[in-house]
Amino acid sequence: MSNCLKSTAALAAVLISIVAGTASAETARIFWKDLRPATQPAAESFGLPMVAAKMPDRGETLSLNLRDKAVQLAGYALPLDRDGDLVYQFLLVPWTGACSHMPTPPPNQIVLVTPARPYRMSQAYQPVSVTGALEPGMEKSQLFILDGVSVIQSGYTVRKAEVADVDLVPDTITLPANSPWTFLNKKKN
Repeated sequence: MSNCLKSTAALAAVLISIVAGTASAETARIFWKDLRPATQPAAESFGLPMVAAKMPDRGETLSLNLRDKAVQLAGYALPLDRDGDLVYQFLLVPWTGACSHMPTPPPNQIVLVTPARPYRMSQAYQPVSVTGALEPGMEKSQLFILDGVSVIQSGYTVRKAEVADVDLVPDTITLPANSPWTFLNKKKN
């Protein structure tokens, strides 16, 4: 191999590593508070469960400054479309029990996620991290629960998402001790 060809190959390798490093550096790690307007009080201000009906805008005001940005957000996955343990679409919610065991969070606290590849999920409300381009916009999905179907409105969508298991959702909301749903706070082994 000639020196010129070796130099070109080395330069190409350096450029590829720079581009790959830049792409990952552009992914912003966000938290649930980033999905609601700064003027909107946090969930604890409304008491848990935070329900849209208690909010002046019904939780439909979205954070548009995140449009088309690559983000990483941790939350709990609630399957919408699955085949056995393979999940093709799910809702990402900020706490366990949201949407099925407790009232639905406001739309600006729900993300509709379509993984780039089917995601293997062992349980509902599995803690996951989702990375991809965030699209603000209202979407309705059907969630099949034990006593029927519930229509859930999400305020954001991430398509072709990279999904990874996590041990901890950093900004999760823990249910109060007097909640009948505290069993959802317990980590499953």
